[in-house]
Amino acid sequence: MSQGPRSGLAAVSSALLAMSRHLEVRDVLKTIVASARELLDAQYAALGVPDDHGGFAQFVVDGVSDEQWKAIGPLPRQHGILAAMLHEARPERLADVRKDPRFEGWPSAHPDMVDFLGLPIRDGDEVIGALFLANKNCPKPEGSCGFTAEDEELLSILAQHAAIALTNARLYERSRELTIAEERSRLAHELHDAVSQKLFSLRLTAQAAAALVDRDPSRAKGELHQVAVLAAEAADELRAAVVELRPAALDEDGLTATLRTQIQVLDRAHTARVTFAARNFRALPASQEEAMLRVAQEALHNALRHSGAEHVDVTLDRRGSGAVLRVTDDGSGFEPKATRRAGRHLGLVSMRDRTSGVGGTLTVESAPGKGTTIEMEVPGG
Repeated sequence: MSQGPRSGLAAVSSALLAMSRHLEVRDVLKTIVASARELLDAQYAALGVPDDHGGFAQFVVDGVSDEQWKAIGPLPRQHGILAAMLHEARPERLADVRKDPRFEGWPSAHPDMVDFLGLPIRDGDEVIGALFLANKNCPKPEGSCGFTAEDEELLSILAQHAAIALTNARLYERSRELTIAEERSRLAHELHDAVSQKLFSLRLTAQAAAALVDRDPSRAKGELHQVAVLAAEAADELRAAVVELRPAALDEDGLTATLRTQIQVLDRAHTARVTFAARNFRALPASQEEAMLRVAQEALHNALRHSGAEHVDVTLDRRGSGAVLRVTDDGSGFEPKATRRAGRHLGLVSMRDRTSGVGGTLTVESAPGKGTTIEMEVPGG
């Protein structure tokens, strides 16, 4: 919660930096509201993100306790002053919000608000939120508004940057959704191969048992036993599919656990042996861990789909304050320079971009018939 008034360029800079530091939409909304209340020294602040049905998809407050918020009840609707800010897209500065003809009251547990300053948050022509403050902490002559034109200008600057921060957070969340969908699709293809092979074997074995049941019951019994074994294995693979196709859990589980889980899936789904080891690894900044995971996935895809490798080994090691990811296979290898000339990058451009984007370095060692080693090093935080 806010700790009293702040003023000047340093306070504005602090508020903007706080907004840009968060990527989750809910965290961005909370930071915008808290920054606005502190910057303008108001008793209350709130921000509503409208839905398409006359209500609010999200509504965040600052200056109201959790107990008060629960007692107030359901989220407000888009009416009165809130509707004016959203639909007319103009600032509202009032000496007493209760005396405005558009005021429609509030629940009994709602705190009493008098002077009021509200602004729409706009992304181009679209109004994506309504930000408002109430009860300026300053002496106010009877019938006058504590919020000044300078306050309105300052809040307008904050609202513009809030629009950028909120849009970026939405894009980040959408990007994560797409990444999860891509990962689920990739795992589905990998598991499909393994499960299909088991079911094909199960079908052939069942057909053999049916053919033998009259003329050689003893052999038929053996085949039926094999049917039971194959069915159990297929059931295990399907259970694994249900577990492993959950959304990527990098944020919750960390890089080591996420890589280990995915490599176990790949080891089951391919004839090649896929192994993983982590030594003295410690957590990295989220952006670096995500980049390492994506590089590992791309390198594994290349090794398992294109190299004909019998063994692919993945290691994750600590190096200073950072870490090194290494993916090695004993496959057919390639000539990196010739690959670049032919335009077949095998995802190398993507891997290099992801690595450089987090301040790391990527090394590719390969030669025809000699396998491939891809090493990614990041500096840590």
